[in-house]
Amino acid sequence: MKTNKIFLVLFILTLSCSSFAQNSGKKYYITGQVLDANGKPIFGAKVLVDNKSTDVSTDVKGNYKVKVKPDATILSVFSLSSGLLINEEINGRVVINFKFEDAMSQSVSPQNANKENEEVNIGYGTIKKKNMSTKVPSYDGQKSKYAAYQNVYDMIRAELPNVQVVGDKIRVKGAYDTNSSQIDAMILVDGVEISSVDGIIPRMVKSISVLTGADASIYGVRSGHGVILITLVKE
Repeated sequence: MKTNKIFLVLFILTLSCSSFAQNSGKKYYITGQVLDANGKPIFGAKVLVDNKSTDVSTDVKGNYKVKVKPDATILSVFSLSSGLLINEEINGRVVINFKFEDAMSQSVSPQNANKENEEVNIGYGTIKKKNMSTKVPSYDGQKSKYAAYQNVYDMIRAELPNVQVVGDKIRVKGAYDTNSSQIDAMILVDGVEISSVDGIIPRMVKSISVLTGADASIYGVRSGHGVILITLVKE
């Protein structure tokens, strides 16, 4: 009985702290962990508040801590590696955990195929509806100096003249051995390595640059074929 009373008191105190933080009109923190379908932590997942990008990403243990406004309603995490997005309603919670399900294994019926392939702007890129676990409203972010480009590949061709774009392959001229099977450049978006830039829309890019040789070596062995650095516009 005594133990139950202690838990009840702690629960009430937690609710009181959450209510005070929101009713005071001040920003407050939400923390949590992001796991993949196998229960392993996801590193580098981007955190969004009300479908707007923040500068918060998960650490190596999948943990995050983000400050939100008292009127915030939706918290989301987006995995750059898998291209999957998860949304959760905040509803006064100060601890919100996420687990990515294996959405890619879900079948899509022929009549819904076109709708499932429609893309949704998530604030710093687009993902297909079939890769989303929940629906989100589209969000048109701030326009950048790259907004005039039709796609990310046109932007890279124009802004980085020493970079060659072949289909969806991106290669830094002179930074690879033609006899090697691995010749694509290493791509980092906000410091996180990604395998494809398909989900990036030009108007959400703040800056883009390329590193080669000694300048790129700080990023390890994969940097031998050049490194492309992309920084996204923040909220």
